[in-house]
Amino acid sequence: MEAFIAYYNHDHRHSGVGLHTPASVHFGTAEEVRDQRAVALAEAYERHPERFARRPRPPGLPGQVWINDPTKRRQLEPQGS
Repeated sequence: MEAFIAYYNHDHRHSGVGLHTPASVHFGTAEEVRDQRAVALAEAYERHPERFARRPRPPGLPGQVWINDPTKRRQLEPQGS
């Protein structure tokens, strides 16, 4: 389980957090990584614009991320017997 958690938090890029790792977002390096991606994408576009339908941009960074967003939780209804 430890190997899975390490992979999930430090290696796997999540679409919900702009294709960053949870660790990158948590520790504040996601903006720097996004800037580096923007440079790489701009260079690729300049070299081969014919490969792109439009100028590529890295995904935006989310403001907040929730596993279970408390504002979207339904109030649990009491179960009858």
